[in-house]
Amino acid sequence: MKPWWTILLAAQLAAGQVDVWDLPPIRYSDTPAGDPLATLAAKLENGEIALEGETPLEKLKFVLETLGVPESSQILVFSKTSKQIGKITPSNPRSLYFSDDTYVGYVPGGEIEVIAEDPVLGPIFYLIDLDHASGFEVMRDTNDCMSCHGTTRTENVPGLVVRSVFPDESGHSLLHLGTTAVTHSTPIELRWGGYYVTGNSAFPHLGNRTYVDEASTKPEHQSLVDLSDRIDPRKYLRKTSDVVALVVIEHQCRMHNLLTAASMRYRRAQFLGRVIDPEGNPDDGQAGRIADQMAERVVDELLFKDEADLGDGLEGDGAFQRDFEAAYPRTKSGDSLADFKLYRRIFKNPCSYMIYSKPFRALPARVKKAVLARLRLALSDEDREVAPHLKVSEKERIREILDETLPEWKS
Repeated sequence: MKPWWTILLAAQLAAGQVDVWDLPPIRYSDTPAGDPLATLAAKLENGEIALEGETPLEKLKFVLETLGVPESSQILVFSKTSKQIGKITPSNPRSLYFSDDTYVGYVPGGEIEVIAEDPVLGPIFYLIDLDHASGFEVMRDTNDCMSCHGTTRTENVPGLVVRSVFPDESGHSLLHLGTTAVTHSTPIELRWGGYYVTGNSAFPHLGNRTYVDEASTKPEHQSLVDLSDRIDPRKYLRKTSDVVALVVIEHQCRMHNLLTAASMRYRRAQFLGRVIDPEGNPDDGQAGRIADQMAERVVDELLFKDEADLGDGLEGDGAFQRDFEAAYPRTKSGDSLADFKLYRRIFKNPCSYMIYSKPFRALPARVKKAVLARLRLALSDEDREVAPHLKVSEKERIREILDETLPEWKS
């Protein structure tokens, strides 16, 4: 008779099309979420709080305020690259807003989309039906969204996607011209196709326009203060699509994907290790190796390895920068990982603010230990291999910030 664990593994393999995140111990689709929107929906259902607002914009504002997402983070996307493609056009773009654990999207005339980070499950995908009889129905999606948000672009786990495309005059992507998955390493010249961009960039980019053929794909310098001549501003909370918010969300989405992948891959390997050898320690085998491998990638991202040059810099909306910087801790001397530089690079202190995020804090202990150990090595004065792009003075300043603001750093 075969051991029970071989029967279990055979059954899982026979399942064939089951996504790895739906296998034990993750069970993504079957596990109740504990993210910010799930909490809000429960409070609305039990009457602990009441829905505010009559119009779609008022309800959107209620969602943002309740979830702690700043209006100043607004980004406008006019390419048809989301679930509500039928409603998106260059004159009716989708608005996006974000904090470090929640992303909110709204298309005038459509539903509100939310991606909220559950510390254990990663991003949870929702639609809020504004035409429901109650005026507000929250629906979790574990299927349709994964066709884009559960692929190699997202590390093969539920994740976030930022793409630069070449949209035509209706917003459809001209796929034969190519697309680019955008991170903080992507040159500015390849970014923002399909997005509106307000503010200034030292380098030309692909935003604020539509395309016809290859002859029209050369990046251009753009300088828009607001979008009053492109959209009906009455349909949106702001008239801007801030360039600084764009570079922040591009880094953040990649960071979220790596943290989710590190957690899910380790937990899956640890589970299988215990199934195969109940008396053994999975951290001595594949689970431990995955923790160390993912730690290298996470630390590279935390320290902005291979960050694209911003040249002489970016100029964006001061409101977003103030809101963003106010959300993160400062040392007694006033330093913060959220301080912007926007000249040559995004931040003054190149260690990601995402180290304070819920997904980082919720990393499995073995993974977090590996990440912090590698980060300490990278920030040591002796290191010449892990983070050679950082100056000794920058490393010292980052260490001082972490000493005062991150409890795990001292433990």
